Amino acid sequence: MEEMVVGNLFNGERDAQIQAARELSKLSSKQRHKLAERGVMSPLIVMLHSQDYEAIEAALFALLSLAFGSERNKIRIVKSGAIPVLLNLLQCQNEALIELTLAAMLILSSCTANKLKIASSGTIQHLVEFLNGDYSGDNSMNSISMQAKLDSIATLHNLSTCQQIIPSIASSGLLYSLLQLIHNSEKSSELVEKTIGLLENIVSFSENALCETASADGVIHALVETIEDGSPQCKEHAVGILLLICQSSRERYRGLILREGVMPGLLQLSVDGTRRAKNVSRELLLLLRDCSRYGSRNKQSKHELVEQIMQEIDAGDNIEGSTLRLVEEMIAKLST
Repeated sequence: MEEMVVGNLFNGERDAQIQAARELSKLSSKQRHKLAERGVMSPLIVMLHSQDYEAIEAALFALLSLAFGSERNKIRIVKSGAIPVLLNLLQCQNEALIELTLAAMLILSSCTANKLKIASSGTIQHLVEFLNGDYSGDNSMNSISMQAKLDSIATLHNLSTCQQIIPSIASSGLLYSLLQLIHNSEKSSELVEKTIGLLENIVSFSENALCETASADGVIHALVETIEDGSPQCKEHAVGILLLICQSSRERYRGLILREGVMPGLLQLSVDGTRRAKNVSRELLLLLRDCSRYGSRNKQSKHELVEQIMQEIDAGDNIEGSTLRLVEEMIAKLST
């Protein structure tokens, strides 16, 4: 079987090549490893250059099979020149091929050794344009399938874990796309979870990206909404970004954050969020305190501190008993 696959991939006619690529996808991991050693990536990538849908699909599946679970094969595929061809495929009009292409980009970008090479091939800008809908000639992001959006963002997240690539990502125009996605999507959705996770990763390592994000219209409101309505991971990333924003300029952003009504959601998160979300939200709560009114924490009774924080939270509106309990729990933890 292995000899037949190799022979048909290198020397076979169209139908034989397609069949060989399909057979390769069915082989065991050990068999695929042997084929990779014999250089089958090269004819598969040549098949990607064709205008034949069946040939491209079969080659993509075969490359995905070779890459799955093998860092060595991921490196070989990139070294064989796969990335420029994959980027060209993003411009095709076939949704299934686009999704397969993005799946391949995602798997290849998960390999640390590939990240710089992938980024230097123009992938970041291509994915940003793709998210903006430029490839279809339609700026409506609804024209892109949900899976395509998720894989594009996940690929960019993989690249963003390499700090050398962060400046390129920050200057690519991606931030606008991410903020639009957060604004316009259900805050508890997987899309927002991946989007806001990528955004936090970028602003954590780029001061320019943090400033651009903080000054964008409606971003603080969207982050507060995410703290209130998002999934546990969405809330964790949202409060992390808000903390970075507040730390960058407490004088400028403290009031803006408070006016968006962050306190009830922040207090809730400090009690029942993920472990990281609890710690980050408590750190943000301390930054949001009006120190000129509170004085030294050690000189205040718990009752006085609760009352003062409640005044900031509600500014005269009715307070629910559940909110009061959250304040008391949070104060108890801050006071220990």
